[in-house]
Amino acid sequence: MPEGGYMMLFFAIGGMGVAALIGPIGQAIAKRLLSGGKSPADPKTGLTTGEMTAERVAHLEARLGELEERLDFAERLISQGSGERAALPEKAANER
Repeated sequence: MPEGGYMMLFFAIGGMGVAALIGPIGQAIAKRLLSGGKSPADPKTGLTTGEMTAERVAHLEARLGELEERLDFAERLISQGSGERAALPEKAANER
């Protein structure tokens, strides 16, 4: 590669680095450095990222428990309904 080619490559890579530091990535790094390495708190909730994650996990676990209860209930209804269908007259069974 000729001498001018290395210089152009150097400026291109340097320009991309400066653009990254000025852009959103650089701003995120600056916020992280200014907060002392801790994740910044969300302005709406006042919680850090770790606290929000723990809160979300607890919420999802509660919802999963509710879904398990609903599934059990639906399974019980289906198992009860299969016995009732056999007892229905032919006309009513065909309408379903």
